[in-house]
Amino acid sequence: MAAHRKPRQRPIGGTAARTAATLALAGAATATGFDGTGHAAPRLSPAQVRAKVDKLYQEAEVATEKYNGLKEKADSAQRRLDTLRDQAARKQEKLNSARDALGPLATAQYRGGGIDPALRLALSDDPDQYLDGAAFAERAGHRQARAVALVRNRLREIEQLRGAAQVELTSLRSRQAELERQKKTVTAKLAEARRLLSLLPPRDRVPPPAGHAPAGHAPAPDTRAPNSRAAAAVAYAYRALGSPYVWGATGPNAFDCSGLAQAAYRSAGIALPRTTYAQINAGRRVTRSELAPGDLVFFYSGISHVGIYVGNGQMIHAPNPSAPVRLAPVDQMPFAGATRVA
Repeated sequence: MAAHRKPRQRPIGGTAARTAATLALAGAATATGFDGTGHAAPRLSPAQVRAKVDKLYQEAEVATEKYNGLKEKADSAQRRLDTLRDQAARKQEKLNSARDALGPLATAQYRGGGIDPALRLALSDDPDQYLDGAAFAERAGHRQARAVALVRNRLREIEQLRGAAQVELTSLRSRQAELERQKKTVTAKLAEARRLLSLLPPRDRVPPPAGHAPAGHAPAPDTRAPNSRAAAAVAYAYRALGSPYVWGATGPNAFDCSGLAQAAYRSAGIALPRTTYAQINAGRRVTRSELAPGDLVFFYSGISHVGIYVGNGQMIHAPNPSAPVRLAPVDQMPFAGATRVA
């Protein structure tokens, strides 16, 4: 009986080899699941990519406003800390003067046969001895008692200031850590938006902005502003047209959305809070039908975006990194409310 032999394997070559290699590479390129299962990545249209990018920009703006709020609080904590440290330094100088005044008393007592325990405690470098030795002043003369009490009071004030400074320092460090986390969130979302946009041809990356007025061709500010301060804020917003969006910026050459609102009203002599969710409570709420030039208009359920209403259904705002400060219809985004601050 003839032995069964396996048919001789022939090496794959030519067209068959190229086809096999192509399929293998294609399979490797489309394996996207964490379990190793191959899935073909869906091809997104330019409109779908822009929708994803817009969502990333909106999420980045939420994180930006959180960053701005934390930055404002961190700056306040830093100022309070600096003030406390200055106060402690001044108190230390007064303490040193008070302790120097005890020197002649100590010298006189030493010559007379020894230093009184009260002075010994007052001249000590150990602060706790001042606070724990409550009865020592009674053993000194009236003049000594007053001098020693002054030293003790100065020391107590310094210790209180140092304790308050430590609380502020702890608060500041906590806010700085949260600032860093929010900064990473913003930069990560903006980086992903840039990556998605890079997949599109240049002509599809930014849709034509509705209502945009090119720099140098802006219409005149609406003169129906309710007062001179609102008119000044609107005029500032028109001058800012074409300025780049930079997250965290408050002017004069770049802005984020709340930074533009703050800068515009700062030019009019009104100090606004830094964040959108604080700015909406900075004045009197008005309805959409009551809008007048200079009113601040807010968008999204989380109050994460703001623009400056300029009349005729239009606002000026700093949209996102894909576009500069520009004119846009108020109904371009989900309306959340409006405030009149002037």
